[in-house]
Amino acid sequence: MLETDAVLDAFEAELPTVVRGDDAQIFAVVERDVRALNSVNEAHDECSFETDERERLCADIDEALTEQGVDVAALTSRHGLDRYAVTDQWRDW
Repeated sequence: MLETDAVLDAFEAELPTVVRGDDAQIFAVVERDVRALNSVNEAHDECSFETDERERLCADIDEALTEQGVDVAALTSRHGLDRYAVTDQWRDW
């Protein structure tokens, strides 16, 4: 879906501007991305993403963070989260 690709492209473009090690900035970028994906899903009557697509989106976010040098496991652990829960607090899809 073009809208989803645009959201992920914007997320990946913004990541290099985040100061590594600044958890608040990292979470802020993830939150903006997840909320934008929520909007895409809402615009399509809450049925934009099937289960496998949801899992892929979460994996894409994790992968993009990792590629920018973010230790996702350490980041989430510092905040009492499971590595794969980095999107959960904002995710509606």
